[in-house]
Amino acid sequence: MLPLNATIIQITEESPLVRTFFFDYRFEDTVPGQFVMVWVRGVDEVPMGLSRNNSVTVQKVGEATSKLFELEEGDSFGLRGPFGKGFTLPSKGEKVLLIAGGVGAAPLSPYAEAASAAGAEVHTILGARSAGDLLFEGRFEALGKVYVSTDDGSKGIKGFVTDVLKGLDVAAYDRIAVCGPEIMMASVFRLLEERKVLEKAEFSLHRYFKCGIGVCGACCIDRSGLRVCKDGPVFSGVQLLGSEFGKYSRDASGRRVKI
Repeated sequence: MLPLNATIIQITEESPLVRTFFFDYRFEDTVPGQFVMVWVRGVDEVPMGLSRNNSVTVQKVGEATSKLFELEEGDSFGLRGPFGKGFTLPSKGEKVLLIAGGVGAAPLSPYAEAASAAGAEVHTILGARSAGDLLFEGRFEALGKVYVSTDDGSKGIKGFVTDVLKGLDVAAYDRIAVCGPEIMMASVFRLLEERKVLEKAEFSLHRYFKCGIGVCGACCIDRSGLRVCKDGPVFSGVQLLGSEFGKYSRDASGRRVKI
């Protein structure tokens, strides 16, 4: 698939290191949790989750994202996709818990909106380092109950999303969707496993990609051959049992590195 040319029509600064880039193309029939490959010309092509059907929300972490932060309205980048397996949407009347850490709130926000539109009850645990790093809090609050945690205690509970989760009756939820740093998701995974509700949960993984279509194998999460770009990025909790999830990732050479 050749990339299409996407012109930036608006840039919103969500926090000092996170921006949302709106572009002049709307993806139709996407499933929340799917990703696109963003081609930053002259630098690299990198995977990013859609925060709306015409936007990506980007954290400045490396060469490609740093270059993207130099672009202005009217500039453009390449887009391919959407790719991968997204979250399973709930049915009317179901109760859903979303657990978002940091920029993991980006792919969960359209899921929250789709779940609410389907008639589900949506609750969210939103975590970040500090109050200024909380993403899309208003979008989640417009849809249902929001629990907030910050590492420094500047808003909500001082601590992590797991500190909030421990105080909830997770068995009361029909579905649980999780996205954020893998070390955070691994802590949530263990807690849900202890509570015996892992079969209700889905986790969105972010790993190093090359092709984005399941050919190169660079994003395999373990010896089972599960590919994040094709079989994921959203996996059920049961799929991740006994895998490298939360323990190892892979670098550009395919070498395992500890998380």
